[in-house]
Amino acid sequence: MTARSLQTTSLRPAGLGLLLAAATMLGACANKGDLANSGTPIDVRERHPIVLRDAPRSLDVFVGRSGGALDARQAEDVADFAREYRRSGKGGLVAQVPTGTRRELAAHDTLNGIRSALARGGVPGAVLSVRTYQAEDPELASPIRLTFASLQAGLPHDCGQWPADLGVSSMKGDMANEPYWNFGCSSQATLAAQVADPIDLVRARSEGRPDIAKRMGAIAKIREGRDPSTQYRQETPQINSAVGGR
Repeated sequence: MTARSLQTTSLRPAGLGLLLAAATMLGACANKGDLANSGTPIDVRERHPIVLRDAPRSLDVFVGRSGGALDARQAEDVADFAREYRRSGKGGLVAQVPTGTRRELAAHDTLNGIRSALARGGVPGAVLSVRTYQAEDPELASPIRLTFASLQAGLPHDCGQWPADLGVSSMKGDMANEPYWNFGCSSQATLAAQVADPIDLVRARSEGRPDIAKRMGAIAKIREGRDPSTQYRQETPQINSAVGGR
């Protein structure tokens, strides 16, 4: 056997080992979706799910002067709060009135103004139940708090939690190239807060009544071989003529 054949024979096991190592590394890359290493879901919807729950919705109405009604700002806030209660409220509407302050008479007058503003928003005064609470500091402003329960969307936990180190503390976990736990939490919380009706996250709304006249007009155009699409035209002056350009 020549020296060249001996060298070739000795390199074959090494080349086989390199191929096996490369295959192992490629297999590890292909299984990055497997969460057996960290146990943290990669999908942000699984890591930070949006849940529905009954939660209180409150409005603080600050006590005005004795004998005076609510100002325009607070009266409009209470009326909007009443409309929100009619739309999504569950159960009764509660007003917590402070006691132990120097303005109990003014609080009574403010409560009457709240009843009037609620009636303007479509909520009768009989729905409102009044309770009292002890003010902690008589020198501070103690508002009348209106509260009702409603279905709200939110996250089951708070954002800003960091259960794992973002630095290189564990070679096995840090080299997995997986998203950190808090990733996407704020966007999910913002989406939940912007939803007008939380039930829309569960099921779609039913279709509205179709426009029969528009549909029949489009069908007639198709039968005649015309384009059924709508063309919107708006006459706008040129910019140079509008601003007096030359």
